[in-house]
Amino acid sequence: MGTFNPSATERGSNREIVRQWHIIDAKGQVLGRVASVAARLLQGKHKPMWAPFIDTGDHVVIVNAASIKLTGKKEEQKIYRQHSGYEGGLREERAKDVRVRRPNRIVEEAVFGMLPKTKMGRAMYGKLKVYAGAEHPHAAQKPQQLKTGEVA
Repeated sequence: MGTFNPSATERGSNREIVRQWHIIDAKGQVLGRVASVAARLLQGKHKPMWAPFIDTGDHVVIVNAASIKLTGKKEEQKIYRQHSGYEGGLREERAKDVRVRRPNRIVEEAVFGMLPKTKMGRAMYGKLKVYAGAEHPHAAQKPQQLKTGEVA
């Protein structure tokens, strides 16, 4: 019996990649815990057919990103940086200011940092949807509710 080697081109067989939708409620949860579960689901590492060279991951919807917890003094000390590409174009912002202005960015950057830094990693990141409140427009996809402590 040989080792199963998944292929993205195997259409019509039982081994076709099936992408599910998961929803994670981040209200009161610690940022790193939520981000690691989301990154694992996006990569597809929870599936038995996972392979490092094929994107077998699922779609992930994270709601209530505005009420996610940062432990320790990260609210005051963590700095988010972005550069325009021009001289002197570095902008720095503390986590508490980012939470007020754009709360999705905190979760998005945490998950993005846990994904591979390749084309496939950017494709995985494209399957992540983050919303500041409890509402999301993905009800038609019938996402499964997922607690942070469990992985599908």
